[in-house]
Amino acid sequence: MANDVPEHEPYSSKLEVPEALTFDDVLLRPKESRVEPDDADLTTQVSTNVEVSVPILSAAMDTVTESDMAVAMARHGGLGVLHRNMTIDEMVEEIGRVKSADELIIPFDSVVTADPEMSVREVDDQMAREGVGGAPVVNTNGEVLGIISSTDIRPHLEVNEDDPVTEAMTDEVITASEDIDPRAAFDLMYEHKIERVPVVDDENLLVGLVTMQGILQRREYEEAVRDEDGRLRCGVAVSPFEADRAEAADEAGADILFIDTAHAHNKNVIEGAREIASTVQADVVVGNVGTREAAAELVDFADGIKVGIGPGSICTTRVVSGAGMPQITAVAQVADVANEHDVPVIADGGIRYSGDAIKAIAAGADAVMLGSYFAGTDEAPGRVVTMNGKKYKQYRGMGSVGAMKSGDSDRYLKEEPEDDEYVPEGVEAATPYKGSLQSELHQLAGGMQSGMGYVGAGTISAFKERSEFVRVSSAGQAESHAHDVVITDEAPNYSPDSD
Repeated sequence: MANDVPEHEPYSSKLEVPEALTFDDVLLRPKESRVEPDDADLTTQVSTNVEVSVPILSAAMDTVTESDMAVAMARHGGLGVLHRNMTIDEMVEEIGRVKSADELIIPFDSVVTADPEMSVREVDDQMAREGVGGAPVVNTNGEVLGIISSTDIRPHLEVNEDDPVTEAMTDEVITASEDIDPRAAFDLMYEHKIERVPVVDDENLLVGLVTMQGILQRREYEEAVRDEDGRLRCGVAVSPFEADRAEAADEAGADILFIDTAHAHNKNVIEGAREIASTVQADVVVGNVGTREAAAELVDFADGIKVGIGPGSICTTRVVSGAGMPQITAVAQVADVANEHDVPVIADGGIRYSGDAIKAIAAGADAVMLGSYFAGTDEAPGRVVTMNGKKYKQYRGMGSVGAMKSGDSDRYLKEEPEDDEYVPEGVEAATPYKGSLQSELHQLAGGMQSGMGYVGAGTISAFKERSEFVRVSSAGQAESHAHDVVITDEAPNYSPDSD
């Protein structure tokens, strides 16, 4: 027998294949409803211990999510997942920026302080250099002696620039204890007409600082996703083969570690992910997978499962490797297994419109992850380029040559080639510049709420149970889009170019 192939079922039996569907193949079946879209609650679990206000995550891509994006996502109710094309030290720094962005109490190490021996000029220069409007004056023991602000050292006051700061500071300092909450801090500052309050311990030693700006910032983001200490939440992508990176991310305060591979249904990946899950405090989400068999291998230890084999706009995995699974079917298969074990499912990739996102939820996902949708926003790290008079932002797949050269080849379970001859599974491209993330999130979440209204479900869990699909023909797909007209004013949530 040719190539000594053992006897098996006829090759032609492989052609008796099941059908697999993606977003354009289905629509949600409208149902009787009493739910107004604005009243629909998008709250959901993205992992065992992390709940978000909107079921949306930004992808762990080096042209999508760094600390600026992660901060903005968390402030507006979602979750940003930091990419892993950076050193461990850089990753720790990025996590720190997210976790400290909206802290009520600025920790001592981050507080700009003044030494009582410093001159007014020296303090003025220091505050200007650090970009702050005031500083506690502390001695070498850390005891708070006073506080000085820019208003104390303006030229019209009778204070010489060479005078010691103790001549210009306010020595009757209003302080707060370490257990102060936002409401009490606001009331304290409002009562005394001050903008900052040193936080001290029982011995009057400085441990931190609360500012009015910080409190107002927290009030502005009522839907923000925060941990038990009030800090913004974030996720971090790690390799299943980098225990040191995973441990460093965990120690730095990451809330979820995303085991980040293109094919997580791999014994080596599963063993590495299981080992990481057993050693960290953070939740561990494992991906990507696309079948029920893969989900069955993960549900006994994973805090979440991420679904998507090749659906992304810049991913060429299906074309290069010939492998993949259309996303609606992939999500449904994984959710069949994960739901029985209360493991959240995240649909990663292929989403062009808000309607696609809510279809993913109907198929069984608890949340969706997007890359290209957010790559054109101000908060994304990609550089802005101008082509034919229009602005675009750089966007590349993590399987592109550029991303692989930056350190992400093991995501595709490949060794670093000695001759730089990579076999990519993604492309480098540009996506239209969109402006602020807040606007994009508003349109995306609002569209998802509209879908819930058409189905008559007020919560994500009710929507997953109540929603049904209908099949759509190619004619039905064309009918779904704007047709037989020339669009004169584009809508913020629809572009025919996305078709």
